[in-house]
Amino acid sequence: MKGLGEYLKEHRLSNGVGVEEAASDLNISKDDIENIESGNIRAFKDVLLLKKEVGDYAKYLGLDPDKVIDEFNDFLFEHTSKISLEDILEAKKKVEDDEKEKIHSPYTIERKKKFNIDSIIKLKPLFISLLVIILLLLILFVYMKVRKDDSNNRTIELMESRSDIYEFAQ
Repeated sequence: MKGLGEYLKEHRLSNGVGVEEAASDLNISKDDIENIESGNIRAFKDVLLLKKEVGDYAKYLGLDPDKVIDEFNDFLFEHTSKISLEDILEAKKKVEDDEKEKIHSPYTIERKKKFNIDSIIKLKPLFISLLVIILLLLILFVYMKVRKDDSNNRTIELMESRSDIYEFAQ
């Protein structure tokens, strides 16, 4: 990128244009022009924005923007193809960590379904209520069963006593 930046700087100087004038005409900062000319791509957070500014700068200087963009793309490919896998994974982890630290609105955050103790504590009164209802129904069922059995026994005893009376009467 340094070679491309020097090439752009030479054309700017040969056209008699100052850094401030170019920055004003292109509506970009003076620092961006200086960073492009010095080949300092680390000063830019967005590579696509840098690419656009390089193309606009080349067009402003009367150069073929497509050729300059091709040179920029070649540099970018060569630069990024030398990045190690460890660096890529470290950058990915850093992005994930930064995402975790961001403040999210409770209306837009994607909630993950988790099974945790807080959800159990919130449901505890419901479970206790259901348990009490089941217990009461069980007690009622046993009571009705005992009462029915007792009622059947009384009916049988009554019938037996009546049959004794019937036999006695004959």
